[in-house]
Amino acid sequence: QVQLVESGGGLVQAGGSLRLSCAASGRTFSTYSMGWFRQAPGKEREFVAAIRWSAGSTDYADSAKGRFTISRDNAKNTVYLQMNSLAPEDTAVYYCASAHYYRGAYRSTRDYNYWGQGTQVTVSS
Repeated sequence: QVQLVESGGGLVQAGGSLRLSCAASGRTFSTYSMGWFRQAPGKEREFVAAIRWSAGSTDYADSAKGRFTISRDNAKNTVYLQMNSLAPEDTAVYYCASAHYYRGAYRSTRDYNYWGQGTQVTVSS
């Protein structure tokens, strides 16, 4: 089992920044990738960013490119999402997830095995 705990959400004005953190515990040694997803009210959960745990290579949704940065601290088993230039359409509950099997890509919710409880991000205009 793996436990994921997100933090860092909150209320920010448009154009502002937030940094989300996700601390993993448990059987983290089998992690292949960690990702961030978000879900706005009435919408499906969507991919934001992912990072391969060993290589550190990253992948971003088009909506996140150039504004968001995913990073990880292997020693702390923590993944971060730095979000800059936030806009009201970024308002959502943000979830981190961990994947424990090899995949070609990690953009689908089906690629992930464990999920955090989510943290609310609200961007006011």
